[in-house]
Amino acid sequence: MIFQDLFEQFSQKGSFCTPDKNVAFADIPWSVHPTFDGVQLKTLLNGEQTAGQFSYHLVRIAPNKKIGNHIHAEQLETHEVIAGSGFCINNDEKIAYESGVISIMPPKVAHEVWAGSDGLYLFAKFMPAQS
Repeated sequence: MIFQDLFEQFSQKGSFCTPDKNVAFADIPWSVHPTFDGVQLKTLLNGEQTAGQFSYHLVRIAPNKKIGNHIHAEQLETHEVIAGSGFCINNDEKIAYESGVISIMPPKVAHEVWAGSDGLYLFAKFMPAQS
């Protein structure tokens, strides 16, 4: 599908660039989420690399799977939807997720994310860094 191709191009051909380095996303492995079935993560930047200030992650949610209801006590979290569809329940409000949507979850706010039948592909950021 076209949207999955877009995400795969991003995750395989993209890179993180700073004045002193360039890290290819393809060189960073996917990991299985420790809690939520059908969810994979690619940590692009972690707290060690940013002195704990922020972390960046690609998130791939399999069709009809979810990141269940949870709260981050300290972190503000953002989602930038790259591809796919689904929805987020953010502070009891349902937000449709489709390519181009950006959603913000403040600290201490309950949220969950559900992928539609075509899966969901996100760029997630945490401030301060998610450990």
